[in-house]
Formats: sequence, structure tokens, C-alpha cells
Amino acid sequence: MGFRCMFKVLALFAVALTVTATSVAGQAKAGCQSNCGNISIPYPFGTGSTDCNISKRFFIRCNTSFNPPKAFLTTSDIEVLHISLNGYLRIQYSVGYDSYNSSGSAYYFDARFTLSKFLISHTRNKFTAIGCDTYAYVEGFTGQTYSTGCVSFCYDVADLVNGSCSGIGCCQTALPKGVTDYELSFDSYWKHSKVLSFNLCSYGFAVEDGAYSFSVSDLSNINFSKRKFPIILDWTIGNRSCMEAKMDVDNYACKQNSDCIDPENGRGYLCKCLHGFQGNPYLSDGCQVINECETLKPCSGTCHNLPGSYNCSCPKGFEGDGRKKGTGCNPKVKPHFPILVDTLVYYI
Repeated sequence: MGFRCMFKVLALFAVALTVTATSVAGQAKAGCQSNCGNISIPYPFGTGSTDCNISKRFFIRCNTSFNPPKAFLTTSDIEVLHISLNGYLRIQYSVGYDSYNSSGSAYYFDARFTLSKFLISHTRNKFTAIGCDTYAYVEGFTGQTYSTGCVSFCYDVADLVNGSCSGIGCCQTALPKGVTDYELSFDSYWKHSKVLSFNLCSYGFAVEDGAYSFSVSDLSNINFSKRKFPIILDWTIGNRSCMEAKMDVDNYACKQNSDCIDPENGRGYLCKCLHGFQGNPYLSDGCQVINECETLKPCSGTCHNLPGSYNCSCPKGFEGDGRKKGTGCNPKVKPHFPILVDTLVYYI
């Protein structure tokens, strides 16, 4: 086979490896439905048959009465927007509110839900409250009862600034670590009586950090209470640490070419493909070797792909480690030797 033909075959093989490994990253268990509408459902999650998910809490209910179908978390009404093998999923949930009229409180909704085995991410979400006479709290259980919240005041719509959430019409605060239960509570000092002309309600919601930007018009928007916002939940496998899980070989979830990592939030563990591999670490043969020469392009010289690694080399006449972030490839310096010329001396 000629050099050009060999090069084409290797290039096609590299592309095939990359495409295959990328598709495996979102792969369902063999014989199981891999999508619900526009949502990819990778194992350990699953839909349809209960054999398609690793345990009951990883079951995704696919409601085909919608067009396209919508995914929901287990048997709840919590809609799932995205599932990541990096240990988180994005859900969508309602806004809580406390609305007033000239007679006092008129409508109230505490936006309560209980997640049980999933945790609201304390690093990827913010608790947000908006209103001009608003005390908003989020309460629940983290192993012990917790409560956190913020205060938002203003007296004139002219004081408000779009995009600002520092306590004038809008406030934000972090959620504590380990939150599974979620319930909103509201209070209002003047029952909105001083701001009814432009703000009838107090609103509160957990939201993915960066997914909400305050707008002055939200305070007077009577449809704001119908909105839903994305929330990031953390998930893990079981309740054991990595060290404990590895001792139970029959139930250990991390497959070939993967390793176990302890999560930042909560108990249990996660699986991750080893360096140089990518795909779904929860499936047999799910972590496949990637062509790092193609994906990383790390060499200034010639790149040689290896299982889980690579080597760089320089062409003949050059020296160095061949790496773009190393010494690269530089022309070899030829040594200079003194040339001795015999001188003949003639005497006449």
C-alpha cells in the first residue's frame, strides 16, 4: 500500500474513533430508548423499561402526549431539560409567589418540592427574590433543617436598574450544601401597599447561576408567576464512597477504562473515563480510546497515537520533544571543526 493510501486509511480510522467515542458518551443501555423527544437519556438513567436504568431513582418518565415528548424525573412533574454524565442534570421548575391587592394578600404559592435522592447544586444555582417589599426564604432539610433567603426593597420604579440584583427590586444568595427539600416562604412589611401601582407580588425561585437577568418590567408583569426557570441538580451512584464501592465488585458501576471519583456535593460516587478515553463509563466498553493526535493536535512534529496516550517526534535533521507546549522541533546545529591546511614551505 502506498504512503498516501496508508495515510488516508489512518485518517479515516482516527475520525471513526472520534465519532464513535463521542456518540457513546450519550449512549443508553443496549436495547433501550436513548432519547425522549429532544432529550438524550444516557445510562445510568433510562426510560421505558425499568431494566434500562441502574435504579428506580434514575428512571425517566417520557410523556408522549407532548409534541415533542417531554422527560420527567421519575414519577414526578419535574421536567428534565438535560442529563450530563458529569454528575448533574438540568430541570425546570415553577416560580413561587405572594401576591397582593388593596385588601391584602390575594394569591400564594410556595413552589414546594422534595427530591429525596437528588441534591440542588450549591455551586451552580442562586436563590433569587424579586419585589419591592419582599422578604423571601427557602427552607428545607440537609440532614438538619436549614433556612436562607434575602430582602428586596424599593419605593420608586425609577430606582430600579435592569440587570442589577443587589437588593433594590432584586436580590440573590447562595444555597447551602446538601439541599434536597425545597419550600418557599414570603413576608412583606407593608403588604405591598406602598408599591401596588407597579409591583403587586413578591417572587422567589432557585435558578441556574446566570440563567436569569433582572428586568424592571418583571415587577409589573402579571404573567411572571407562570414562568419556569432551570435548576441544576447533582446526582451520584448509591451512598458509598469510592473506596467502599470498589470493594463491592459485583455492584461497582465504573466499567473498563474508567475510574471512580468522589463528588463535591453529597454521598455516593461518580465514574469518569481515564485520560485518553471518552464515552460512557457506566457501560461495558463505554470508554473508548480517542485519537489525541486528532483531537488535541499536541505536536509540532509528527504525532503517534497510543492507547490512552501519544508520542511526538521530530523529522530527520531536527531535534526537540516535538510538542507544541514543549521544546518543539528545531534544526540540528552542525558542529564546526577547525580545518587544518598543510603549508608547504619552499626554500630557494
